[in-house]
Amino acid sequence: MTTGLKAPSNYYLELITTFPPRPITNEAELVATQERIDSILDKKNITQDDKDYLKVLGTLVYDYEQQHEPMPVLKGIEMIEALLEESNLQPKDLISILGTDTKVEEILSGKRAPSQDEVEKLANFFNVSPRLICQKNMIDASL
Repeated sequence: MTTGLKAPSNYYLELITTFPPRPITNEAELVATQERIDSILDKKNITQDDKDYLKVLGTLVYDYEQQHEPMPVLKGIEMIEALLEESNLQPKDLISILGTDTKVEEILSGKRAPSQDEVEKLANFFNVSPRLICQKNMIDASL
């Protein structure tokens, strides 16, 4: 006796017949899969079958991108800049965290590395690990 699995509906069978979910092996297949995902998301009423199918296609896209288009690892200044952009903030918004506009400018320009206290304040502000804010290749203020 099989439990937990239900027979696929005719609509779901139509989805997987018209665009069979298969591992993505090249850029053309990636684009085709993304277009299929977009066409389903553009529908007014998305059914549970659509959601299940989108989950399968999304997993295939994710797997391909993890292998072929890994996200760059951002640290230090790049991470601070990315967090500012993601949060729709400007460097001036960090003055309340770091104390002065000079400190903000020096850190973001790479003229000096943030102190451990500043790293912790920035990490708390952006709710990320301090390791993402700290970067070994940032210029040390003691040099």
